[in-house]
Amino acid sequence: MRTVRCNLYKDDRNFSLDDAPAAGNSAAVSENLTDSVVDFKLRELAVGIGSSAAASKSASTEDATDLLDLSRDFSECSSFNSDISGELQRLASIIPRSDAPQSSPSDLDDLEVLGLGLSSSEIVESASAVESLEPAVRACVERLESVAAPVEAKRAAAVKLRLMAKHRSDFRALIGASGAIPTLIPLLRSTDPATQENAVTALLNLSLEETNKVPITAAGAIKPLVYALRTGTSVAKQNAACALLSLAMVEENRTTIGACGAIPPLVSLLLHGSSRGKKDALTTLYKLCSARQNKERAVRAGVAGPLVGLVGERGGGTAEKAMVVLGSLAAIPEGRAAVVEAGGIPALVEAIEDGPGRGKEFAVLALLQLCAESARNRALLVREGAIPPLVALSQSGSARAKHKAETLLGYLREQRQDGGATPGGGRY
Repeated sequence: MRTVRCNLYKDDRNFSLDDAPAAGNSAAVSENLTDSVVDFKLRELAVGIGSSAAASKSASTEDATDLLDLSRDFSECSSFNSDISGELQRLASIIPRSDAPQSSPSDLDDLEVLGLGLSSSEIVESASAVESLEPAVRACVERLESVAAPVEAKRAAAVKLRLMAKHRSDFRALIGASGAIPTLIPLLRSTDPATQENAVTALLNLSLEETNKVPITAAGAIKPLVYALRTGTSVAKQNAACALLSLAMVEENRTTIGACGAIPPLVSLLLHGSSRGKKDALTTLYKLCSARQNKERAVRAGVAGPLVGLVGERGGGTAEKAMVVLGSLAAIPEGRAAVVEAGGIPALVEAIEDGPGRGKEFAVLALLQLCAESARNRALLVREGAIPPLVALSQSGSARAKHKAETLLGYLREQRQDGGATPGGGRY
């Protein structure tokens, strides 16, 4: 354990980070989610970390590259199981994979329950399966377009579209081309929780098809999805976050999503959501924060404190994801200041000292982002007693962790040779 402990910037706020109770057995939800979307796409979400720090030292750019590598490794070893769509492992896949998971028999039975007259084997094997769905899709769209249709009928139509969209890419493409997307969007503001939840989930499933992303955005889905993120059930909030994440894969959507007010409710989900909800919020925040304006919005929304609080969590990968987002925020001065004020340096040093091997690598990268351009933060790091655990990591960590620990130790040696800097002076 460290013998030096700095009490500066101690965060005495008590964030409630325990998992929220599981959602009730809503009639709107037939899927049992077993993990989050975040594990699968963390590699893609790491892209762009260096773009907002173009003026940084070359070491910072190198840190960004390594963070991308770490994110790739982390996503590959994540405990991914399944997702509401039944195909989340193919989320926005550009190159189809022959070994991608197939829909389970229970998922396929959903279509039989809908009375479409197709057996499970016919759904999987028949080339005409898509054409066989067309009448059912048209009926759903007509019901959603009807002004006279009661809320129950519209909810049932949303359920059918959600279930049909959870199986295959060609099903999602058919539904997207049928005109269903604009008819689902008004349901995102429904006062009936089950209707809103089904509409959110249907749009999430449809958004997994690359060709549907632009039509969903063009139909004005972003603001209503943010509304569902603020007001929906726990499942609706999680799925709205995932839908926004899916749309944020299109770079030009990221600033728009932030401008529509998505970041404060994502921070709320990070604070009060289930373990899965926190992961969804973390990944969506990271993707959005590839845009500098969204970094600034996240800092203003108070994200630094909850992120620092998550660094100490063990198991499930939440701590590592929180450190990735902290590293992203540290690319701007306001972010560095907020992370330090929230107690980020002690928490990250603790992760290097006592955390798992993967967490140590993420922690040292986040500290490099915090300290590369800030003599003040380097002085705080020295006062926090970071040198012994960094020396240990430079000797016994992975090759990448050793290199980054040595780089950070080099910064600290420069700091001491230059006479150091008082924590009260300098800049973040």
